[in-house]
This record gives sequence, structure tokens and C-alpha cells, in this order.
Amino acid sequence: MDDRRGFIKNAAKIGLGSQLLFNTPLELIANNRYKISSNDKINFGVIGCKGMGWSDMASILKNSETDCIALCDIDDTVLKERSENVKDITGKKPKIYKDYRKLLDNKDIDAVVIGTPDHWHCLNLVDALSADKHIYCEKPISNSIEEADIMLKASLEAKKCVQVGQWQRSGGQYKEAMDYLWSGKIGKVRLVKVWAYMGWYGWVDNFKDTDAPKGVDYSMWLGPAPLRKFNQNRFHGSFRWYWDYAGGLMTDWGVHEIDIALWGMNAKNPLSISAAGGKFAYPNQDTETPDSLQTIYEYKDFTMLWEHANGIDGGNYGLSEGIAFIGSKGTIVVNRTGWEVIPEKDHRNGGDLFIEEVPRTTFNWDQVRKKYGNALDLHTENFVDSIKKNDPSILNCGIESGSQVSKVAHMGNVAFRSGSKIKWNKEKNNFDNSTANNLIIPKYNNGWSLPSL
Repeated sequence: MDDRRGFIKNAAKIGLGSQLLFNTPLELIANNRYKISSNDKINFGVIGCKGMGWSDMASILKNSETDCIALCDIDDTVLKERSENVKDITGKKPKIYKDYRKLLDNKDIDAVVIGTPDHWHCLNLVDALSADKHIYCEKPISNSIEEADIMLKASLEAKKCVQVGQWQRSGGQYKEAMDYLWSGKIGKVRLVKVWAYMGWYGWVDNFKDTDAPKGVDYSMWLGPAPLRKFNQNRFHGSFRWYWDYAGGLMTDWGVHEIDIALWGMNAKNPLSISAAGGKFAYPNQDTETPDSLQTIYEYKDFTMLWEHANGIDGGNYGLSEGIAFIGSKGTIVVNRTGWEVIPEKDHRNGGDLFIEEVPRTTFNWDQVRKKYGNALDLHTENFVDSIKKNDPSILNCGIESGSQVSKVAHMGNVAFRSGSKIKWNKEKNNFDNSTANNLIIPKYNNGWSLPSL
């Protein structure tokens, strides 16, 4: 009970940014690497090095058979810092680029990490495939439904290893929870709740437009997004609260959590989607995506409910984030701190429990890593292994899963933005609503074109 109280009290701490959770001292990574012939190494480049792009690369470098030989970013300050970071680990500085296309021209690079803002992912990925690279791409895989389809098609045709950064797929607690779910012990699942309540996440101060900082290629940062003056709110980190570049919490935490829900239910596109919410907590800040949102996805024989809130920690079951599979005989609750089964009573036959309770055995990040390992490291190790075997089929979260959940998450945002309950037409690959259909395909700007296959 004491563990449970402490867990609930501190649950929000697991909501720290992933790059902080996975921050391993560089000296420790360097000391654990062993010498290996350069001919036997997989050479990596990184496109977008500020946050998770670097966390992913640092995790990959824990595998001695990998090397980082190139970095690309539009910010000179970031490039300088990450170049030193690579040297601290590998002993030598990588080549640096400001244009990712020039990095992709480097024939010595076998694979790339894509850590750019969401609106860049489609171009980065398709171009990297054309350059014959394997790819580790941060989530969400796309910034629109159409891009998700394009990226899936391009990846399957290229037959390269494409791992999506939804690392929860490699977490042992999720695998255990899925095995229990698939055993059928909780009975018929009729509702799946998926949520992210982020008390520390999403508020910004309003700033006036300015010139871009020195050393920042702002034109390249915008890429296919609409041309506008620089504003620091639309730059590092907080860019995800603007539709031009991302989809808010729905496509940030949402793709992590909804991915587990779809995985568990073996589900793909819903029949219909409806959503309600808005900027209720911070109505006066200049952000665009909703800080409060509830989305209902209708499937043939169950319903999935997504909800998120910026500025609130208290989510379902005392957890700031998670997934709950609610069955007729019990409920499985799983998140980054562990999993448990809450049994239902058989009220028609004396009130006995249908199944035994499965209590949590982990309550914080350290306990999870001790029992199951570091999920990001397991995810990147799986990626490296797939490259070595040239086998995309062994990826824990390949392009099919990443594309699917991105599509479903964007459907939720489309329902919110269109203000209607919308139905998905599987044959036509669109909605029954013209306003919603106008949000399927993004408009590219500034001379950039949406890839066509």
C-alpha cells in the first residue's frame, strides 16, 4: 500500500521529457564501447539533433558496432554542441551539414536518425529511402494522413529497415500486459481508455515576432510550412502546439499510447471519430492545438476514448498517462511505470471475483529499468539488429505500425478541427465530410513539394 501511495504521488514524474529520461552520461557510453573494425560498423547520420534525435543517436552508440559520422541541423549552436558530444563518445568529430540532402549524398552513411519537427518527417524519410539509407524516424511518423500513406508506400517499396521511435513497443511491461490481454482472461473488451495528462507541459508565454537567431537557417527550418516571421514559440520544443508543424498532444504522447491500444486490440482504422475540446486552460496564449481534448473512436465491437489535458497531472487510475483495456471480467492498466489487472465482481453469482488481481511490481522509472531494461536502448538495439540481418520483419515498431497510429491520431485532430462526427470510408481512403477531407492532404510551400509515388 505504501508503494501504491508513493507511486500515485510521484506518477507525474514519469512525464518528464523522454530525452531527460534517457539521458545517459556520455563518458559512460564511451567507456562501455569496445574496439571494432571500421569495416564492421554501421555508419549513422542524424537529421535534427536538438532533442530526441540526439537521445536516439546516443542510445544507438551504446552498440559498439555503430558510429556517428555526420550531423545535420539548421542551428549552428546545436551542431557545435552535438559534434562535441559525438567526439566525447567516439573519439572523433562527425561531418556537419546544414542541408539534409547533402548529408544523404554521403555514400559512407548506412542509416539515418530523423529527429526534425513533424512537418519535415515525410520529406526527410522519402529522400533518405531514395538515398538507400535505413531509417530510425521519430514519432509521429507524419504530420498528416496523406503523408502517413506516402511514407508507408515508399518504405515498403524500398525494403529498407524503418524503425519508428514509439519505443514503448520495446518495453517489457507492455509486452507482459499484451500477453495477458491476448490470453482472454479479462473477457470481452468493449472500451479502451487512452490518455495523457501533462501538468508541466504545454503552456507558453507570448512573444513578439523577431529576426531568427544568429546561426539559424530559419528558411530551412520552415521548409514546406507556410512562410512567416520567426517566433521563438514556434521553434525548438514548443513548435508542436501549432498546426503548421505538428498536432499537439494528440500526435505527441497520443501516438505512443494509442499505438499500444491498437496493438492490443489488433485494430486499424476506426469506423467513425468525434472529438470535443479546446484551449480551455490557456485561452490567451498564441498556441493553436487544444490543451483539452476528448476523442471517441468507434470500432466494430469496441470504443476507444482518447483524452488529454495540458496543465493537469491527475489522469485516470491516478496516472498521468496510460492505457486501460476494460473487459467484462477485469481491466488491464499499463503505462511507463508498470502494469496491473483490476478484477471485476461476478454480481450475478455471489459477487466473487472473476479473476485474480495482478498487482503492480514496478512503480517508478528506476524499478522499470531494473526489471525490464531501458526501453529506448532495447528499441534502438532492435533497429541495429534488423540492419545487421537486413530484415525489417523483426522490427518492434516498423513503418506499418508507425504509419497506422499516425493516421489514427490525425483522424482525431481532423474530427476536432472539422467540428463534426466523421466517418471513415475504407475503400475511398477519406471521410464523409468535405471539411475533413480538406485536412487529409497538406499544402507544401516555399518551393517544396509533397512526395508523389
